[in-house]
Amino acid sequence: MIDAKHSETDMTKHAGFPLDTSSHEERLDRLGQVAVHVGLGLRPGQELVITASIDALPLVRRITEHAYKAGASLVTTLFSDEETTLMRFRNAPDDSFDAASGWLYEGMANAFKSGAARLAISGENPSLLAHEDPEKVSRANRARSKAYMPALSLIAGFDINWTIVSYASPAWAKAMFPGDPEDIAVAKLWHAIFAASRVDTLDPVAAWEAHNRELQASTARLNGRRYAALRFRGPGTDLTVGLADEHEWAGGASTAKNGIVCNANIPTEEVFTTPHKDRVHGYVTSTKPLSYQGTLIQDIAVKFEGGRIVEATARTGADVLNKVLDTDEGSRRLGEVALVPHSSPISKSGLLFYNTLYDENAASHIALGQSYSKCFINGSSLTPEELAARGANSSLIHIDWMIGSGEVDVDGITASGEAEPVMRKGEWA
Repeated sequence: MIDAKHSETDMTKHAGFPLDTSSHEERLDRLGQVAVHVGLGLRPGQELVITASIDALPLVRRITEHAYKAGASLVTTLFSDEETTLMRFRNAPDDSFDAASGWLYEGMANAFKSGAARLAISGENPSLLAHEDPEKVSRANRARSKAYMPALSLIAGFDINWTIVSYASPAWAKAMFPGDPEDIAVAKLWHAIFAASRVDTLDPVAAWEAHNRELQASTARLNGRRYAALRFRGPGTDLTVGLADEHEWAGGASTAKNGIVCNANIPTEEVFTTPHKDRVHGYVTSTKPLSYQGTLIQDIAVKFEGGRIVEATARTGADVLNKVLDTDEGSRRLGEVALVPHSSPISKSGLLFYNTLYDENAASHIALGQSYSKCFINGSSLTPEELAARGANSSLIHIDWMIGSGEVDVDGITASGEAEPVMRKGEWA
């Protein structure tokens, strides 16, 4: 599926920052440092709430150590386990799939309201629930989304500093490299994670500072143009995404409402903003699979009218996709549009990660559901009603899926209706 030598060359090029020959443990420790100091910007005295699979325990320990060294007052980790998740779907009574641990998410929301930071470690099996009842999967996801909303609204609104990093679990590695023995697959995935997260350099913090400057230059260019819409055209795609009134582009490091600068995604190659929930029309086809809550959804094709998806198909996972679209009124509308050059390191690696954190940084993408208040001029001071008046979408979900490639062109549409090239064949014009 990949050329390992090609991917190693392209994913370890961080201009001006020499590569090192550190051991796996040293790089894992460095990833913990990046998570705390670049991803979170953790402050002395701040609490930290981590969510992770039990497979990620070695990375959790590294992050916990660096968080306490940075002055964290308390680090609390909530662990999950994929095997017990499967036990639920195969053995739990039917009516239990409409329940979720509301008390847990309320507790997380209370922690965030009290100033805690949030860190998620991803690395789940992308096909964990592929053979489970899609109706049960949909009901469980809907119940979780509703219970999680008090916490999610604080994350999506950037009230707190938060970040996502990843861990190379065996199941994820085998999904990416099915022809390799497990230990080789895991080693290959770790190499990709370290490279994409910029911890394969002698000074990853400096590498991230340089990368953030590049992303911020791109956002400045787009904010200077003040486009009314973006038009995507390519195979199976002719989509016009109207942009929200007084929208603002963001990318790389940003300042949360609590005043802390953080990188919400490690890695990140995107610049993004908020679409207007009622001004999206046309049709679009996904360019990469979407791994959602253990279901792999491939070859998504949808049609928008008046901002709303009115038709949706997928080659695999269609049942789950359509049930997701019925989550609530906002789940058929867009909450984010993002631009990523086709020449991004993750794209050039030739790897398909089956993980949105990585695949969204290989291609331009859109997201169904909840908008980010940070993507508005003075967004941190706007009420939910004011955000809605400017076109922001509201939903229990926020799901990114990829629509960009080396065959997709993007035009910026000015307020007067003129089209200007923004991307050609997936690259900045």
